[in-house]
Amino acid sequence: MKKSSGGAGDKKRPRRSSAPDPASDVPPRKQAVKKDVFQVFAEKVRDHKELVSRWAVLQETRVEYFRGKDFVNFLKNNPELKDILESDRNLDTEEIANILLGKNLLVRCDRVVKTVRPGKKKLSTWPAHLEIFPEQVFSENDAFFAWTFAKRHPLWQTLLSFFWPVLTLAICLFPVYPHRCKLLILYSCAGILFLILSVLLIRGAIFGALYIILGKRIWFFPNILAEEATLGELFRFWPKKDEEEKPKWTTRIFYAGVAVLFILLLRHHAPDEAARARYHKRVSNIIDDVLEWSPTLALSGMMDKQQNVANATGSAETSKTGAEHAADGDDENSFMEQYNNTEEVIEDVDDDKQHD
Repeated sequence: MKKSSGGAGDKKRPRRSSAPDPASDVPPRKQAVKKDVFQVFAEKVRDHKELVSRWAVLQETRVEYFRGKDFVNFLKNNPELKDILESDRNLDTEEIANILLGKNLLVRCDRVVKTVRPGKKKLSTWPAHLEIFPEQVFSENDAFFAWTFAKRHPLWQTLLSFFWPVLTLAICLFPVYPHRCKLLILYSCAGILFLILSVLLIRGAIFGALYIILGKRIWFFPNILAEEATLGELFRFWPKKDEEEKPKWTTRIFYAGVAVLFILLLRHHAPDEAARARYHKRVSNIIDDVLEWSPTLALSGMMDKQQNVANATGSAETSKTGAEHAADGDDENSFMEQYNNTEEVIEDVDDDKQHD
């Protein structure tokens, strides 16, 4: 009975399959990890040039953000980007944006300053400071969305990061450059600096003249001093539309008077020809010292200085020795004179005694 029960138990045991499992034979490291399609979609959208975006400060961090209505118009004009989502390509724009918000690829923001500044008619189109909105839901009406992932750097930025240390080393080695290279670098830097200052000065003069005469606030190169502007926006020439109220006549007359007083003060305190000649000569001497410096001259100057110091030390020792010898000779002469005087006194005393 025991044998029969044992045999029945053995028959009930399931047999292990000898067929290999194809999934178990593949090492875990070699299994391809499929990237999230929404992550790929977000990277493609962010790198696309047609999506208008700006940079702002969000909780002490610079972020790139866009407006909700621009995102809707962008997907309407570029529907082929939805093919990246594969099975979710038929989702509408609002659903796609909500999924991006749920995956923390986006964060909805709101402007910090919610009141119109004095002198303006409406709020800024692209605020410079943002804060996180409480409800993380997509909206087109005055809604801003910031990217939360790090943007991939292009190849030229990577090469530029390796170039900066080389440039720093080249700047440090400027004193040992040949004379022609020094002249080229000096005049190039001076020309660039002069160009920047001239553009800023002419820009301010045009703005002041149009403000006083026409009451218009027109800034050419409007983004040249902006911190959050991109390289393309930085050199945009045409000014923005003036959305502020026209200034009053009293304000314009006041600034005109201030400008006239400033010009008169500059003219009154301007240096004369002699002072300008002195300044020019002083600056020219400084530049010549920088351009004509070389390691050979520096080393020869140091050697000459050491030799001069040695010669001065030797001459001082010689003069000291001579002075000591002269002092000894004077002492001997004075001793002999005193001895002779003493002898003369003794002889005079003896003569007096004999006469007595």
